[in-house]
Amino acid sequence: MKVDYIIAEIGSTTTVVTAFNIKHIPALFVELVAQGKSYTTVLDGDVTLGLKLAVSDIEEQLKEELSWGKMLSTSSAAGGLKITVHGLVEDMTVKAAREAALGAGGIIKLVTAGKLRKSDIKKLREIKPNLIMLAGGTDFGERDTALYNAELLAEEKLNTPIVYCGNAANQEDIRDILSEEELYVVDNVYPRVDELNVDPARKIIQQAFENNIVKAPGMNKIKEMVDGAIMPTPGAVMESTILLSEILGDCVVIDVGGATTDVHSVTEGSSEILDVLVSPEPKAKRTVEGDLGVYVNRENVLGLLDSRDTMSMSLEDIKNNIKPIPVTEKEKKASAILTRKAVDAAINRHVGFIKRVYGDSKKFLAYGKDLSKIQYIIGTGGALTRLPGGEDILLSIRYLKDDPTMLPRKGAKVLLDKMYIMACAGVLSREDKAAAEALLKQSLNI
Repeated sequence: MKVDYIIAEIGSTTTVVTAFNIKHIPALFVELVAQGKSYTTVLDGDVTLGLKLAVSDIEEQLKEELSWGKMLSTSSAAGGLKITVHGLVEDMTVKAAREAALGAGGIIKLVTAGKLRKSDIKKLREIKPNLIMLAGGTDFGERDTALYNAELLAEEKLNTPIVYCGNAANQEDIRDILSEEELYVVDNVYPRVDELNVDPARKIIQQAFENNIVKAPGMNKIKEMVDGAIMPTPGAVMESTILLSEILGDCVVIDVGGATTDVHSVTEGSSEILDVLVSPEPKAKRTVEGDLGVYVNRENVLGLLDSRDTMSMSLEDIKNNIKPIPVTEKEKKASAILTRKAVDAAINRHVGFIKRVYGDSKKFLAYGKDLSKIQYIIGTGGALTRLPGGEDILLSIRYLKDDPTMLPRKGAKVLLDKMYIMACAGVLSREDKAAAEALLKQSLNI
């Protein structure tokens, strides 16, 4: 059998490949032919071994040989997209660069503000990032810090791609200083005070990832099979979230996994909150809670539970029934308890807060991301889509009272990624946006 696309999601432990056909009957329809799984073979020195095993799994299901028009991929294997961020001021250019890195699917390993020190360079050598982000200064403002940091990085010859997303007045000098490095120069992520411009940097980070993924251990043969786009898996989910916002309006996507819980939101927030917001937030924001997972990091979530969370199960009973793939009713209930707590903790870290200030008159100040205008709360990841109760868990994050809040309000609706394809749709959108939209609509039943 020949299919139009094979899309591989190469995780740190598991590789999943999904075979798709694009049909017009009469409207555009994406047919999910089959899904195959294997363990990820990065540690074996060749990720294509696992890809081939996953394809063989599909062939066993179909009872025939499989061929395809194009193979696309997302990957969080080989440590994911490790990024370090270096800017001028923590709450300004550093924050803006960090938001761009997270939105692209990066894992932030080091953040510095001001001039780099020798100790920072030592940490860079230990981390061995896949990418370095260099920011600093509003356009035509402070110049010296970014130039100093560029010169220091040039001297160190770290052989790491660098994205410069700082003061536009520095671009020519930066190109000269870093002429021997793999350099990407984009628009400033913080061009003016209280203005974020993260999309150009987010897109170029994904391009740099695709250009360099073949250098990661075990990934050097990936281009032997993958002949289409390759994206970081979290970045692909963000692309799907942005696409869904164009279809549905303001939305938030929550992805609960075994090791992390990611929250992706696309919303400007309310005009009332914008008027009292202390510092700007990007329209598309991603946060990664690396301590909130329902299996690998279960101990961290268990530590957050109290008697109101346990649903008549003892803490010991919950601990004894946490499995990587829950099968029994007791195992599913235990995983649901951890999933609910992970969602609650992750959304409360992602969302901002409102502070009442007392003076001559009462007023409010707002800090962080405003989700009060969210229209759809969307769940993806195995814990929310493969276990019962996912919809109720997501409904529980809505704020039902009338007090000022930055949480989603009671009018927000819940959708589940039933086909578990948000990462697939994100990378597919690079090749065929209309097909990606159709795939998302099918999975979410919209």
